[in-house]
Amino acid sequence: MSNLLSEEKLQLLNEKSIESRKLVVHTVHHAGAGHIGGPMSAVDVLVNLYFNELNVNPEDARAENRDRFVLSKGHSAVALYTVLAIKGYFPIKELDTFDSMDSRLQAHPDMNILPGLDMSTGSLGQGISAAVGMALGAKLKNKDFRTYCMIGDGESQEGQVWEAADVAVKYGLDNLVVILDNNKLQQFGWGESFDEREVPVTNPCERWQAFGWNVIEIDGHNHNEITKAFNAARTVSGKPTIIVANTVKGKGVSFMENTHRWHSRVPTDEEFDHAVQELEAGV
Repeated sequence: MSNLLSEEKLQLLNEKSIESRKLVVHTVHHAGAGHIGGPMSAVDVLVNLYFNELNVNPEDARAENRDRFVLSKGHSAVALYTVLAIKGYFPIKELDTFDSMDSRLQAHPDMNILPGLDMSTGSLGQGISAAVGMALGAKLKNKDFRTYCMIGDGESQEGQVWEAADVAVKYGLDNLVVILDNNKLQQFGWGESFDEREVPVTNPCERWQAFGWNVIEIDGHNHNEITKAFNAARTVSGKPTIIVANTVKGKGVSFMENTHRWHSRVPTDEEFDHAVQELEAGV
């Protein structure tokens, strides 16, 4: 596909992705707790949202007509925190307080204490319902902001996700874009040998199409494809859009990629050093 982004913009987004992944690994290592696999798969979409797509401003975080974003897979909050910090919503150094007592950066996002958050999430399946409500509210009040929501593929096993999907079509929410972080690897669903795993959701494109959604399938680690998908979603009228972003759990660090063991494991000092070296080398 032809490049939609200038070489300068593409380089910027790729650099932000590397910076975010390094911060994810650092933050979890420093805290001695947190998820890594899912956040690493989500980074590129989050970076593209905040540095290319969303109409948001850290200096006016509660602007009435800002675009909204809901991280429905709230356990991947550390990835969102790193992107918000890089964007300027709070100091990067504050990431060192992650998951500590009285920190604004808890294991799941809390909209009441941290600027830049539009919804508190963590109970899987519920974030997309909030996003549907925001998009419907914009329609009813004739506001032109758009609402974006990221869900996990494991999360999409929740029935509430499909109830929200049905309602979004009923009200023609073409101002709603959902991104499915389709890394195909959840924490559970493994056999005793760990050699075979259950795929969290089969045929996601066909399932969402059956509910009446506009479906776009992409490589969720390619900023040109992510940008093209967001641009295409803006041209759709009368129905919501879901972007099925095919991703790699643990993306960016070879020994973390495609293994359930890094769903929420904390790296040792040696593993941390190795991970940072790989990320800096762009491996």
